[in-house]
Amino acid sequence: MLILLPPSEGKADAGTGRRLDLARLSLPELNPARDEVLAALVGLCATDGTAALAALGLSPGQRGELARNARLDRAATAPAAQVYTGVLYEALGLATLPAPALRAARRSVLVSSGLWGAVRLADRIPPYRCPIGAKLPGVGALSAYWRRVLAPAVESAAGDGPVLDLRSGAYAATWTPRGALAGRTVTVRVLHEREADGRVTRTVVSHFNKATKGRLVRDLLVAGARPRGAAGLVAALRDLGYQVEEQPVAAGRPRQVDVVVTEL
Repeated sequence: MLILLPPSEGKADAGTGRRLDLARLSLPELNPARDEVLAALVGLCATDGTAALAALGLSPGQRGELARNARLDRAATAPAAQVYTGVLYEALGLATLPAPALRAARRSVLVSSGLWGAVRLADRIPPYRCPIGAKLPGVGALSAYWRRVLAPAVESAAGDGPVLDLRSGAYAATWTPRGALAGRTVTVRVLHEREADGRVTRTVVSHFNKATKGRLVRDLLVAGARPRGAAGLVAALRDLGYQVEEQPVAAGRPRQVDVVVTEL
């Protein structure tokens, strides 16, 4: 099973170990693209702060992010599992996973990234700021850039097993499963169900969405789930106690499920 996660906006303040070495990262076929994006980001942040703020969607008060980006090619690194610190990763709780579940996470999880394309949890990267919506000199819009590059690497990582795609919309746009792989892919939307004045409503709430996805992945890993296809993956979620409702989709598209929650 391959699990695709978005990165977190929040990241660790600094790395703690050796400098970045692209040759040590997973999915080495992405390294030429990683090198190009990294050089464009470092160059922009080192030479034109005003343009960099605009390209990265940052405010003037976030100039410190530019200084950090300008040193990325020589910055200290940490495992991606420690670099990403947002709500989803807090709920996933990688540091407290039992050893077998942590090994499974390192094998099966890929984290999407505007800078790296995708990384595994054990890959050592420096903390950075490079959203998928950025436009970099010589590279252009990162979403379009990675859409041209990612498919072979992700499809190879998926192999012949199911894919649980938990990426947010902007990152999901960088790779869309096709053909038989689409039929083995499950995308998840989290709905918060509430009752007020006798009326039940369901809404998409960002915090519920991220936290539930983190818990969902944790539960699958701890349970040692090894579904053989999309149907098995949906069944595994239900066996773990999640309220799962499948949505109709057109032929050749990934299976779409809603996970309904009533509390965080």
